[in-house]
Amino acid sequence: MTPANIDRKVITQRAAWIRDMMGALSELPLKNKKSFIRNRRNVAAAESYLRRSLEALFDIGRHILAKRFAIPATEYKEIARALLVKKILNEDEAELMRKMAGYRNRMVHFYHEISPEELHEICLNHLDEIRLLLDRMLQSIK
Repeated sequence: MTPANIDRKVITQRAAWIRDMMGALSELPLKNKKSFIRNRRNVAAAESYLRRSLEALFDIGRHILAKRFAIPATEYKEIARALLVKKILNEDEAELMRKMAGYRNRMVHFYHEISPEELHEICLNHLDEIRLLLDRMLQSIK
């Protein structure tokens, strides 16, 4: 694998996807925990929007690593580690991304262990972290 140009269309599409998913999450009744949990569709939508946001975030990281540095990272935690090594993310940001990788994997493989309350707490208190990492990666390719 050799370094190549970053495909701005790929980055732009994934960033727009993340922003769209974040917007959809903000339309859910996150401020009212009982209302959020009472309607199963809220929980299902939140899980889908959050998971897809995380996957798109990791796709951006993977694309940067593959194109700019010729690093074929395949696992999400590898992406976080490689972005730190290449100084795209600092240590705190890479650790945050590593935790997001673990949470995404739980959502996919151990979905039955994630309670509506936990999902609500993540959506209410941690969505800015996704935006932070997105902004950081976008800054790195300007």
